[in-house]
Amino acid sequence: MKRMIAKLGVTSVLLIAMSMGAQAKEKVYKLKLATTWGQTAHPLIDAPIKMAKMVEEMSNGQIKIKVHSANKHKSPLGVFDMVKGGQYDMGHTASYFYKGKDINTLPFTTMPFGMTAPEQYSWFYYGGGLELMQKAYKKHGILAYPGGNTGVQMGGWFRKEIKTIDDFKGLKMRIPGFSGEILAKLGVLVTNIAPGELYTSLERGTIDALEFVGPALDIKMGFQKIAPYYYTGWHEPGAECQYFVNEKVFNKLPKNLQSILVTAMRVTAFDMYIENYHMSAIALNKMITDQPNIKIKTLPTEVMDKMKSVNKELRVEMAKKSPLLKEVFESQEKYQTKARAWTEMSDYLYLKDNL
Repeated sequence: MKRMIAKLGVTSVLLIAMSMGAQAKEKVYKLKLATTWGQTAHPLIDAPIKMAKMVEEMSNGQIKIKVHSANKHKSPLGVFDMVKGGQYDMGHTASYFYKGKDINTLPFTTMPFGMTAPEQYSWFYYGGGLELMQKAYKKHGILAYPGGNTGVQMGGWFRKEIKTIDDFKGLKMRIPGFSGEILAKLGVLVTNIAPGELYTSLERGTIDALEFVGPALDIKMGFQKIAPYYYTGWHEPGAECQYFVNEKVFNKLPKNLQSILVTAMRVTAFDMYIENYHMSAIALNKMITDQPNIKIKTLPTEVMDKMKSVNKELRVEMAKKSPLLKEVFESQEKYQTKARAWTEMSDYLYLKDNL
């Protein structure tokens, strides 16, 4: 060392040392993210892509996230297992797809007759919802964050009109989450099919009806060619996607990079919500003009009342299965009651008087 200092000089050695230190601090973390969505499922696929770009820019290249759509990894409903098992570092999906693996994951996407998107975001970030979601995923070694909301989803596409409760009996329908449990009680044969297989399943008669998202995504899928009855929503009033992060991977990141990742997920989640709102507004106007064969319907009052009744019964029944699920249900119900008074005054009464 003395010989090197004598040869190069103290200043040169210090510059080399500083350079080496800077390189050590600029370690690059390469992560992989799996999505449930196909590469053309906009805006669902847009959220993780934008998030990856934002993270790389904000971290000055220290985090590079490679996003794999379902077309790449071929397991759209396997995101939970892939992130938990470490095959992927991150995921972008919907929590309610995994109720069969852990019933506590169910309510973090949405619940029938539950909170709207603004109410739900308020609950997540200011009403304890995010903490409860982390609590649910903790035992799986996953950190979960809001990943983008679709707002109120449409009630689905049906080959035949629903006039009474009896029209549900024997109907084969793709509908995930708690709403599937409700319809199953009414005689519907419920199935959960990955988004990329929906049109083919409808076309081949594997299912008679399906729900997906709303005009922005649905019209591009072509469901109206087979099932022209398009029902307004009840089952997903504020459907939130989730970002998953493998906890061990997250903990290896320096604190500043953790903050960058969490911030980018939050920003792109909200961006997906407003992008979907814009796309649905444009698509609905175009649909009304260009697709006169589509019959937009609202389920009869008799049907809605029955579904609300079954919903209440099932919630009580299901809450008995898990203390954590009961805690989440109670938290959501309490917050919804508190927030709904303002939602009614600020949104409903304004729209009621101005439509």
